[in-house]
Amino acid sequence: MTTKSVIPLTVLVLFISVVIAHAGTVMIPGASGVSIAIKATSQKEARYKTILRQQYDFSCGSAAVATLLTFHYDDPVSEDEIFTSMYEIGNKDKIRKEGFSLLDMKNYLNRRGYKADGFKAPLDKLQEVGIPAIVLITQKNYSHFVVIKGVTSTEVLLGDPSSGIHRVDREKFESMWGGLLFIIRNKSDVAKQYFNLRHEWAVNPGPPMQFVLRQQRDSNIALTLRGKNEF
Repeated sequence: MTTKSVIPLTVLVLFISVVIAHAGTVMIPGASGVSIAIKATSQKEARYKTILRQQYDFSCGSAAVATLLTFHYDDPVSEDEIFTSMYEIGNKDKIRKEGFSLLDMKNYLNRRGYKADGFKAPLDKLQEVGIPAIVLITQKNYSHFVVIKGVTSTEVLLGDPSSGIHRVDREKFESMWGGLLFIIRNKSDVAKQYFNLRHEWAVNPGPPMQFVLRQQRDSNIALTLRGKNEF
C-alpha cells in the first residue's frame, strides 16, 4: 500500500469511528463527489449484539449462561428464563447477597442436557481447544462473571453482561482472573463454530489510529480467526 493510499484510509477510519457512535444512516463522501449512504450500527448496539445484558446487579451469572447458550451453542434462551429457573431452586438469600454460583449454573445446564464443569487450566489450553468459557474476574474487590469469546497470543475477547464486548490485554486479564474455566464439555462441535469470530473481535477495535496499527499487527493471525461455519 502506498503512502497516498494510507492517508485517505486513515481519514476514512477516523470519520467512520466518529459517526458510528450513534446509529442511523451515514453518508460517506465518495472519490467522485457522490456520497454513499450506509446503515450504521452504534458502538453501544454493536457491543451488545452477541451479549445478553444482565437485568439485575446480582444476575451476571444468569446473563453469562444465557449469552453462552444463545450465541455459542445455537440454543436461544432469555436471561429471565435462566434467572427464574436458578433462583427458584437455589438458595434465595445467598443469591440476593452474592449472586449465582458456578454450582447454580452447573445444575441448570445439567437440567438442560449439558455437561458443565469448572477446570483449573491456562488460557493457552482454552485457545487450543477453541471453545468459549465462563470465568469469574475480580476488579476493585468486585467479582463478576463474563464469557471468554476468543483468545489470541496477546488479547482476550470478553463478553461482559454489564458492559458488552471488550478486548483485554492477556496480562491484564490474568491479573483479574483466578484461573478457573467453567466450560461445557459436550456439544463442542457447535461451540467451536462460534469462538474467535472475526466480527466479534471487530466490535471493539480501540481508538481510530490504534485500530489502523492493530490491523497491521494482527495481519499475521487473521487466518486463525474464523467466520461463522468456518473451520
